[in-house]
Parts: sequence; C-alpha cells; structure tokens
Amino acid sequence: MSATQRVQQWATFARTWHIYDCTWQNPYESAQIIRKHLMGLHKPIFHPMKQNLIFSLFPDDCGDHVVAINTKEIALPGNEWQKRAYFHHTGYPGGATWTLAWELHEKDPTMIVKKAVYNAMRGNLQRRYTMQRLHLFPDDKVPEDILANVSNQIPSLRKVPERLDKMDPDTVKTFPKIMDWPDDYILK
Repeated sequence: MSATQRVQQWATFARTWHIYDCTWQNPYESAQIIRKHLMGLHKPIFHPMKQNLIFSLFPDDCGDHVVAINTKEIALPGNEWQKRAYFHHTGYPGGATWTLAWELHEKDPTMIVKKAVYNAMRGNLQRRYTMQRLHLFPDDKVPEDILANVSNQIPSLRKVPERLDKMDPDTVKTFPKIMDWPDDYILK
C-alpha cells in the first residue's frame, strides 16, 4: 500500500470536524445537510446497517463532528416565528407545554437548530449518541480547543447578502445608482 493510499484510507475512517454558518439559513433545510455529516452519509464507507448496531460501543459509526455557529441569526420562512410551536414534556403529570418559536429562540438561541437536526435524524436508533457530535454556538465565538479540530467548512445553502451598514463607505458612494432623489424629497 502506497503512502497516498494510506492517507486516503486514514481520511476515510477518521472523524473530521466540519463548521457550518447558520446565518440567515432555514434551520430545517440546514438540518438535512448537518444530518448527512453527523451520520457519515457523505462517506464512501457508509452502510445503513452500521447505524443500527446497538449492542457494541458504536465502533462502526462513521459520522463526523459538526460545529454550527451563529445559530442566533437563523431565518424561518414566512410567519413561522409566530405560528410554529415546539412541544416539551417534563415527564410529570401536567408537564406538557407548547412554546412558540420566537419564545424558544429568546430563551435558548441554539434550541431550534438542535430540535431541527434531531427531528431530521428520525429513524436513526443512535440519534441521541449522534447528537453528541453536534456543537452549537449562538455566535461566532468558538472555543480554541474546538476550533483547532475543524478541518472543513460546509457551504451554506443560501448566499448571505452583505448589509449596507457593514459595507465600506467608499464602496457605497461609488456604487452605480438608478436615480438620484431630489434634495427636497420627503418620504411619507
């Protein structure tokens, strides 16, 4: 076996760390991509029967780690913030609660992405253990020990437009205009 083949084999079986930026992304569409990397569906050695081995200490699980940043900046389509409700039960009688998406997001900015990924892995008998490889952060401040492991970036589904207040003032001035508003124009 040549050195190149050895490196390819090592890269196939190793758990790699991926980073995913959730800024302005739909968490339910993002969950499908994150799920693919957590379960190892993108690897050539994946086999569906490996996901259902319960009696061993999960040596055949080939999934990777995913670090999701900026979960505070997710975007739900339409009026999902007001209409979508999340169910939680404490396990005690009368412990059932329904929480709207905007309330849940205010309490914990990572919870909507976490619930979306967990729901996307329906049918995976090991999803509780697979979720341990998902690392969620509400902003882009990631601890150095986790950031040192990251070797790949998962591309975002949608391109995030650059905000006008974050652009360089010279770029804004030189940007071509369709029309110039008169100085005495008043917006109502």
